[in-house]
Amino acid sequence: MMIIGCDFHPSWQQIAVLDDGTGELAERRLKNGDGEAERFYRALAAPSLVGIEACGNSEWLIELLEQLGHEVWIGDAAQIRASYVRKQKTDRRDAAHILRLLVEGRFPRLWRPSAGERDVRQLLIHRHKLVEIRSRVKNGLQHLMLNRGVQKKHRLWTEAGQRALCELPLEGWAACRRRDLLQLLKQLDCMIGKLDGAAQKAAEEDEVARLLMTQPGVGPITSLAFRVTIGDAARFQRGKQVASYLGLIPREHSSGGRQQLGSISKQGNRFVRGLLVEAAQTAVRLDEGFRKQYQHRCHSMEKGVAKVAAARRLAVRLYWMMRTHTAYPEIVHNESSSRVALVGAS
Repeated sequence: MMIIGCDFHPSWQQIAVLDDGTGELAERRLKNGDGEAERFYRALAAPSLVGIEACGNSEWLIELLEQLGHEVWIGDAAQIRASYVRKQKTDRRDAAHILRLLVEGRFPRLWRPSAGERDVRQLLIHRHKLVEIRSRVKNGLQHLMLNRGVQKKHRLWTEAGQRALCELPLEGWAACRRRDLLQLLKQLDCMIGKLDGAAQKAAEEDEVARLLMTQPGVGPITSLAFRVTIGDAARFQRGKQVASYLGLIPREHSSGGRQQLGSISKQGNRFVRGLLVEAAQTAVRLDEGFRKQYQHRCHSMEKGVAKVAAARRLAVRLYWMMRTHTAYPEIVHNESSSRVALVGAS
């Protein structure tokens, strides 16, 4: 079997190849754009093992290798770099280092979602990007009103607010800007509405997403995003690991018996982390347990910190709902006992 360490770049890739039968070692630089890389992998005897760092724009290569029957391992780029002690960094050294980790069994392999989960991720990311564009369009319309001394805030999007916006006396390019932004806002609302319907349908068809939506404050977008990001809940042993995976635990720099904690690490999925913070703000209104703990934290810390703490607690609860297949409100009564039982069994 051939074992390949691949240092991937958008236009080309550096590979180190080892034939574990003969022990022969080779290095090559393959171009992606002219088909050289694809021809090399098609001529490669299957199955072969290919290791690659987690990076963007490499999905086509991973799908090609899987279609050809090769085994693809995706590694944590930070851990791969941390295990490389040399100060000299070149593409050849990187490819050889990845190959060495594969051969020695030290490759930090990452979990990879299924094709269906990756497709749902594209749906959620596409909707999220359109919502961001719509927010910019709305901000532009708000500025047009403010520059004429009219402040409507959220009332601008009511029927009366829209009528006032259309009747606002504007001339020249300001009037053109208003017309274009209103037209763009209408198109975005239509596009986002279709994606909302698709997300609602996907959440209703997914058993785990339906389970998560029983938690007050969690809707189809948050439940789907959490579902496809966490994947198999059994790969986490504790709720703290889920919070760490999503970047909801504090930075720490402790030494000599002195503990120093900072703000949250933000090492994880920023999209899901933002959704959890938004869902937690709704949960503190609808869930009595969340509300009491949130109000108690607000007495001793800033509201922003209390919101993040509520998001962390929400993430841990959703994890235990997935892990124990328990819906709300039953999870409130038995989540503590479930943790003890599962941790003791693991």
